[in-house]
Amino acid sequence: MKAIERDPEFAIAYARAARCYATRKSNGWMLNPADETSEATSLARRAVELGWDDAVALTYGGYVIGYVGGDLDDSAACIDRALFLNPNLAAALGVSSWVKACLGEPDKAVEHAALAMRLSPLDPRLFAWQFNTGLAHFCVGHYEDAAAWAGKSLRHQPNYPSAMRVMAASLAMAGRLAQARETIARLCLMDPALRLSNLADVLPPFRRPDDRSRYIEALRMAGLPE
Repeated sequence: MKAIERDPEFAIAYARAARCYATRKSNGWMLNPADETSEATSLARRAVELGWDDAVALTYGGYVIGYVGGDLDDSAACIDRALFLNPNLAAALGVSSWVKACLGEPDKAVEHAALAMRLSPLDPRLFAWQFNTGLAHFCVGHYEDAAAWAGKSLRHQPNYPSAMRVMAASLAMAGRLAQARETIARLCLMDPALRLSNLADVLPPFRRPDDRSRYIEALRMAGLPE
């Protein structure tokens, strides 16, 4: 926030500040979800307003508009413009893979994640793009592939709750219930407050109702408490 104080027109500072709230949401760390969602969305929209010609600001601001704010259409518009400005920006392709999975375009999601990983194979966010690939495979019903990609993500970032959720859901849908329950046990050690009743607080904003309902049911099968 000091960067914003020093330069109120610095788009990336707003985008990065907004991005912190996405991490808080994903990990279940929000103490006041309504206020934090409002603040995150405000920062993200300011980022894309100031940075409409800045692919990085559009990437992170657009992601927060989608994940925290729940507006997939505006999110996709920001990411599409980021890729128009810089088609080789790995971060934009990685975020695009998440947006495409949420929109119900899993093939495009896998394609964009693969290109991001090819462009930046040692990227610090590699684990997120692997998770996005797993999420896309889950949405299309390729549960073994989804579990494999979630496993790759967890090898890079062992305490990544989003990948743990996809891993547990995919294993359950693949009939590997013992392993699914082991994954849920690990997840609940990290986030003891997580329940099916508050799962919506961390879920991606799936456009297709079936993706959402299968994901929730799979986590129920895996043993996530009510």
